[in-house]
Amino acid sequence: MKSNISNLNSWVICPKSNPQAQLRLFCFPYAGGSSFIFRNWVEFLPSSIELCAVELPGRGRQMNLPPYNQLVPLVDAIASYIHPYLDKPFAFFDHSMGALVSFELARLLRKKYNILPVHLFISARRAPQIPPITPPIHNLSESAFREKLRHLNGTPPAVLENAELMQIFVPIIRSDFAVLETYIYTPEAPLECPITAFGGLEDAEVSRDNLEAWQQQTQANFNLQMFPGNHFFLHSAQSLLLESLSKYLVEYLG
Repeated sequence: MKSNISNLNSWVICPKSNPQAQLRLFCFPYAGGSSFIFRNWVEFLPSSIELCAVELPGRGRQMNLPPYNQLVPLVDAIASYIHPYLDKPFAFFDHSMGALVSFELARLLRKKYNILPVHLFISARRAPQIPPITPPIHNLSESAFREKLRHLNGTPPAVLENAELMQIFVPIIRSDFAVLETYIYTPEAPLECPITAFGGLEDAEVSRDNLEAWQQQTQANFNLQMFPGNHFFLHSAQSLLLESLSKYLVEYLG
């Protein structure tokens, strides 16, 4: 199918249709994030790549749909909507929560359709087999949850201080944290595609060891690259990150 099916599919946002592209790069946002995060990436990627951002329910074009609070049904839904776009080589890039989503999506696509991304790019997320060390927050009271968000530094102060925005934002990010915190890892055979892990040198949440453990999830090549910045280095070190992404993708295309 042509990429103009995006007009009919609110789950996949392709900012710049590119029917001649040799490869599609699907991007998955962090908790509370939307396809808007990746809106300008298309300007910095090779012309042979078509950027497609996955829009989760509760935000953007999916604003009127309730957000998911469990990973399995979310991944099932994404698989059905993304499948028409998998008629040419594709890669996954994800950040934080998005890493868990794209990893389990890759495993589901392998089981259901016998297809895999040509490369899985993991950003700012510990390997799935590593259990959490912090208590869950998705079931905290409203005031405690908002205070936790303030300390996590992932929510802009302008949003935290805007009561109307917080009324919209809190249920979405609470559901996203529920997706993460109710996840139970099930061992399977490692993926057959290469995995590259990206991390922030000042990220207090995800250590280098956490990232290196992704090597256990692939039978192919594994790479690790660290960037200056904290957990949200994909914003502060965007140009360096996109330069590295482009290098790996161009290498695949030869």
